[in-house]
Amino acid sequence: MTINIYNTLTRKKEEFVPLKPGKVKMYVCGPTVYNYIHIGNARPAIVYDTVRKYLEYSGYDVNFVSNFTDVDDKLIKAANELGEDVPTIADRFIQAYFEDVSALGCKKADLHPRVTENMDDIIAFIATLIEKGYAYEADGDVYYSTRSFEGYGKLSHQSIDELKTGARIRVGEKKRDALDFALWKAAKDQEISWDSPWGEGRPGWHIECSAMVKKYLGDTIDIHAGGQDLTFPHHENEIAQSEALTGKPFAKYWMHNGYINIENEKMSKSLGNFVLVHDIVKEQDPDVLRFFMLSVHYRHPINYSMDLLESTKSAFNRLKTSYANLHHRLESSTNMTEDNAEWLAKVEEQRATFISEMNDDFNTANAISVLFELAKQANYYMENDHTSEEVIKAFIGLFQEITSVLGFSLEEKHTLDEEVEALIEKRNEARRNRDFALSDQIRDQLKSMNIVLEDTPQGTRWKRGE
Repeated sequence: MTINIYNTLTRKKEEFVPLKPGKVKMYVCGPTVYNYIHIGNARPAIVYDTVRKYLEYSGYDVNFVSNFTDVDDKLIKAANELGEDVPTIADRFIQAYFEDVSALGCKKADLHPRVTENMDDIIAFIATLIEKGYAYEADGDVYYSTRSFEGYGKLSHQSIDELKTGARIRVGEKKRDALDFALWKAAKDQEISWDSPWGEGRPGWHIECSAMVKKYLGDTIDIHAGGQDLTFPHHENEIAQSEALTGKPFAKYWMHNGYINIENEKMSKSLGNFVLVHDIVKEQDPDVLRFFMLSVHYRHPINYSMDLLESTKSAFNRLKTSYANLHHRLESSTNMTEDNAEWLAKVEEQRATFISEMNDDFNTANAISVLFELAKQANYYMENDHTSEEVIKAFIGLFQEITSVLGFSLEEKHTLDEEVEALIEKRNEARRNRDFALSDQIRDQLKSMNIVLEDTPQGTRWKRGE
């Protein structure tokens, strides 16, 4: 079966055919590292990590690059406010980024280039655009001449005339046309800067990604991805810069994930409704947050609230319970072969459904539905006292296969400390001695510690309370 991707460039689903068979070159725009990431930043990190994992699951060799913007106006402002330099701020929040997205189950990219490490390549890129007539210098600034690129607007599906409406030249800008954008910004007093043919300064935002894509992945890549808010102007400008320089298509497929709303309102600084991943993962299982993000198709908006996250946690725990029950049943399983073929066929059917849903533009919402159907079938199997080791292992194996692609785990992460272990053993002894008053007392004590006990034919099991 083939993978189909919704391509923002063509506004339709297309069969995924990589530039080179079996190889995928993928670039995802990373964060500007001036603060901890919020859940709006977390969504593309989770989404495109999942896309990468599924492509690898499907047999592709993926070269995955995601950058850090480690110098721009926000970083300079943060450095001034904190009395620190820009590199110090960037280093701190790059480390924080890795900690947060690792908690969310994201693998590191094959390469995480930083703007400041690629300044020579950025400057050379700009110089070539000037030579080709696509850019011009003005008193230390360099601007891209938007009208010089014939295809401008093709990603956002807007014409030059439409884009011109409302465009303005701000005070201090020296550009010739309101649509032109900065490739290089002349240094201001006390501002971090680099030497260039046009004087001291620093790059504009858009040129950075174009230069790093070219350097690390080549003139044309398979997939370029990011948040919906980057479609215009960032990705539109990347296309204009890169295709003007190389004369080749920049990216074959463009992917964009939808927005996140907070309590039905658009997340924004002015509303003060930013939610930082750094804070969420202190209170919630990061797997639950990832599960929540993937429970909606990546192109659709998500509404975030604590109530919705709690509801997601309950659903997630139902899957964990089914998965745990399978492991407990495995302890008493047999080599029974009766009806194995029928049940193994049911498991294979769910695997095929998972692949079909993911092949349809990485539909993680429907892929998660497969997990719930798998849990339903597994529960039915166990409720009817089936104990075939082969079938139980097949259920467990598919749970693990799907969750490894989706990037979360159904394994119980918590371990009981010595006190709780002693209490459970003490309760088991009380039950053996038929001292049910003491047994109930210990159960209530454990409940107050957020430990819920379940007495099963296979013994006493526990789980964390919701």
